[in-house]
Amino acid sequence: MVRDYPLEIRHVDGGITPVLYNASVYRDEFGEVIGVFAAARDISERRNAEEELKEYWENLEEEVRLRTEELAKSNADLKQFAYVASHDLREPLRMISSFLQLLERRYGDQLDEDAYEFINFAVDGAKRLDLMIMDLLEYSRVANKEIEFSKVDFEEVIQQTILNLEILIKENNAQITYDSLPIIWGDEYQMVILLQNLIANAIKYRQEEPPKIHISTEKRGDKFVFSVKDNGIGIDSQHLERIFTIFQRLHTHDKYEGTGIGLSIAQRVVHQHNGEMWVESEPEKGSTFYFTLPAN
Repeated sequence: MVRDYPLEIRHVDGGITPVLYNASVYRDEFGEVIGVFAAARDISERRNAEEELKEYWENLEEEVRLRTEELAKSNADLKQFAYVASHDLREPLRMISSFLQLLERRYGDQLDEDAYEFINFAVDGAKRLDLMIMDLLEYSRVANKEIEFSKVDFEEVIQQTILNLEILIKENNAQITYDSLPIIWGDEYQMVILLQNLIANAIKYRQEEPPKIHISTEKRGDKFVFSVKDNGIGIDSQHLERIFTIFQRLHTHDKYEGTGIGLSIAQRVVHQHNGEMWVESEPEKGSTFYFTLPAN
């Protein structure tokens, strides 16, 4: 059997050529050595390719290490932001609202109609900004929460969601129906957040008739495809992608309250479960939100 042996040939000028050397001994019918065949194959290109590949992997490992460190720092920064947002940023807003309302009470008899309107605008703006901070804080919690995967009964999830939204459902005479729902593999807390945002969104963007929301699912391979269908005002096709962008609103504040972050949170939850979310809708014909979740 011929074997290759790596060797290095040194030239008179000091250069080195890496080679693979092999030799075969030839014998006659009596077993006597009658010759030797030897060959050396230049493997400079292969050696260079191996060095380049090694350097590539070393650089890749270093990049992954640096990205991991950056991600850890980013997560730490987000947690710090969440603390600041829930404490330091909200306190000045509360102070602004309080002093404006104090100004209105103390000097009310000296203020004209325009002054009252300006004060109301300022107080309303402070309240909306406070709500945005709280919603951003909720988005940060969802984005940074470590997912605790377990078997989750989605019928229990919807029952908890309906309980959480009990007042909103009763005030709007909303009707929530659902088919037999499966047991999925996911984070139960985040599933409630997901469904709560979708149902609350469907109730908010209602038409004159009471909201009707139906939830169903079907198995496709290793995933479940859920649908949340409503009879609301619907969405124009040109805005279907935009609605999932954080703080994007299609309507004015005086018509519909909120910050426009609910669907962003819902989509974030789905993405953290390696799923996808999309919507099909037409104006005045309601919307159907779809999302996929792992079956196992």
